Amino acid sequence: MSLIAERATGQERREQDPGLRHRLAERGIDRHLLLLLPAVLFVVLLFLYPFFYGLQLSFAPEEGGPLASYQAFFSDAYQSDTIWNTLRLALPAALLNVLASVPIAYRMRGSFRGKRLLTIVLVVPITLGTVLTAQGLLNYLGPAGWFNKILMSLGLIDDPVRLVNNYWGVFFSLVITGFPFAFLLILSYLSGIDPTLERAAATLGADWRQRFRYITLPLLAPGLATTFCLAFVLAFSVFPSAVLVGNPAGETRVLALAAYQAAYEQYDYSLASAIAMVMGAVELIVIGVVLLWRSRLYTGSTGGKG
Repeated sequence: MSLIAERATGQERREQDPGLRHRLAERGIDRHLLLLLPAVLFVVLLFLYPFFYGLQLSFAPEEGGPLASYQAFFSDAYQSDTIWNTLRLALPAALLNVLASVPIAYRMRGSFRGKRLLTIVLVVPITLGTVLTAQGLLNYLGPAGWFNKILMSLGLIDDPVRLVNNYWGVFFSLVITGFPFAFLLILSYLSGIDPTLERAAATLGADWRQRFRYITLPLLAPGLATTFCLAFVLAFSVFPSAVLVGNPAGETRVLALAAYQAAYEQYDYSLASAIAMVMGAVELIVIGVVLLWRSRLYTGSTGGKG
């Protein structure tokens, strides 16, 4: 009897004083959250630590005060102009990729013959890489490339059109390499919009323009904003194209190239870190503006199929 009484007493104590596991469970924390530890450790080691290390390094120049590296960057027009050089490449390229993806993805929502083949053709540039794309542009659009040879043979031009080793070479490279990502993202967002919404509008007399303007576009707005942000960040970090098919000493001297030269040619790691922080700040400003536009345009759900 005493053993039974002791067990009963122990059970009552456990019910009155729940263990740590029960207290955590009441707050929505269980052992499954331990599965997040590898991902958290991955983010800390590969993202947060390098960021804070670079931030600290940007405020620790060999000479001058904590802001000496930032002052050296913004006081030198050759350095600070790289912000505008990068923006004038990244913004139009990201915008063109998103705008070109919308009508193509909108048409490819349905089923038709050759859809898989067309999708493969549109996504193939992902497999090429930046270096191979640049080599192709040099061979095709260069002064002795096929494009200029055809135009000169037809008598349309007397001298080769300069489309590489300048702004346009880098811009074409960014469009070619960035379009597949934008297209796949837009296609996934459009596929998630319930098609019965447009059918219901069609039964009420709305044509395809009205359906797209008042139904599809507002539902697609979050996807457009996200796609533009990702395409912009991808284009803003341009580096190989600016060297291979651009003018790295002039109009295509971008922020990434300036940071590389500061670190590995001048060995000024504080200045290189400061340039990297400026890159991050500019990206955050642009992304913030885009997300603000998205919140003003549409605040509801994206309307998935369920």
